[in-house]
Amino acid sequence: MNRDLTEGRVAPVLIRFAIPLLLSMVFQQLYNIADSLVAGKFISESALAAVGNSYEITLIFIAFAFGCNMGTSILVSQFFGAKRIADVKTAITTSYVATFVLVVLLTIGGILGTDGLLTLINTPDEIMTDSALYLDIYIYGLIFLFFYNLATGVFSALGDSRTPFLFLAFSSTANIFLDILFVTAFGMGVDGVAWATFLCQGVSCILANAVLYRRIATLTKGIARAKIFDRKIFFKLVYLAVPSILQQSFVSVGNIMVQTIINGFGSAVIAGYSAAIKLNNLVITSTTTLANAVSSFSSQNIGAAKFDRVKKGWKTGVLFVECLLIPVILLFTLGSHLVLQLFLDDVSGLAMETGRAFLLIVSPFYLVVAVKNMCDAVLRGAGDMKPFMADTFIDLMLRVGLSWLFSRYIGSLGIWLSWPIGWSVATVIALYFYLTGHWRRRIFS
Repeated sequence: MNRDLTEGRVAPVLIRFAIPLLLSMVFQQLYNIADSLVAGKFISESALAAVGNSYEITLIFIAFAFGCNMGTSILVSQFFGAKRIADVKTAITTSYVATFVLVVLLTIGGILGTDGLLTLINTPDEIMTDSALYLDIYIYGLIFLFFYNLATGVFSALGDSRTPFLFLAFSSTANIFLDILFVTAFGMGVDGVAWATFLCQGVSCILANAVLYRRIATLTKGIARAKIFDRKIFFKLVYLAVPSILQQSFVSVGNIMVQTIINGFGSAVIAGYSAAIKLNNLVITSTTTLANAVSSFSSQNIGAAKFDRVKKGWKTGVLFVECLLIPVILLFTLGSHLVLQLFLDDVSGLAMETGRAFLLIVSPFYLVVAVKNMCDAVLRGAGDMKPFMADTFIDLMLRVGLSWLFSRYIGSLGIWLSWPIGWSVATVIALYFYLTGHWRRRIFS
């Protein structure tokens, strides 16, 4: 059901809204974690390396999908908070039309450019075939990725985080079983885990959009007929989406550049990093999801000109996410070998050593990057995209530059050290932008 986030006590309203979003992202991450887990446990270490290697390129497409999600969610949230229901519907339909065109272009470009992208990141010959196979199948399902993200963006904008969670929980659980079925019963390799993901993402996309269609029809019942495509709203969406796409693309390109450096250390280091980065991304994406809840909360309240609620929402978000992170950090630092065994069989090999080193160095700084994500959430919710891009870009440049520099002198260990430095500097910058208060404005006139 739709929920007005501009009324009620801030902490209970925000936490009730955030928890289903958090659980949804956990299940969303299970897609790729399941692929890596099955590849590493039931196929081979090389298969795990291939899936992890391809994953860095898939993040480029995820960046575009996230940008479309953000642009739509911010504008719809502010319209909904201001009770401009006709504009809510027009913003949604305009976004779907524009996104469809974008998906067609990305699918064609992705199919034609797979081999070139894998060559560009210095993919080792022994995993090139499997990496290309996994990536090709992933690209076939881009329409599901984008339209599911649009639907979840709209649900969040309307204050409903529960509905997409239910669909995603079902489909991601099914994905685990299909991964195992295709690989163990049907004798498939990397293509098996890729097709399982394709099918399950398709199911969640179709179900989410079917329910959203009925929800919007109910919400706009009695409202004068809205435009299917509005040029003015389209340009507002572009204004909001493009910075998010660029920001996420910068991150993806940076990750690819880091992956290129890592690939120079061989398949064992790649496999160890692939296992550790899956766990890392699960945590970071979860904190980002909680930040998205703060972003939607901020958007609705900015649309309603309730700026004090936005500040209370930011404080609640920071305290909530920090409390959740403490046990995760303890697990990753004291029990890193246990969680890495989900992906790796050799407990004494180089892959395990690599994964443990990454988690021990990086995980304590989750508490730092969480603050950055919450500051960015308010900036995004207000449509104040330039500062949001700036702190992320600085973080990226530091991590890429320091990875290259440190790796030349202290090996792969130097790559992992770049994460805490980049996060710390970017957090100081994001906090400054939040405290200046320039985000107190609405994106529409």
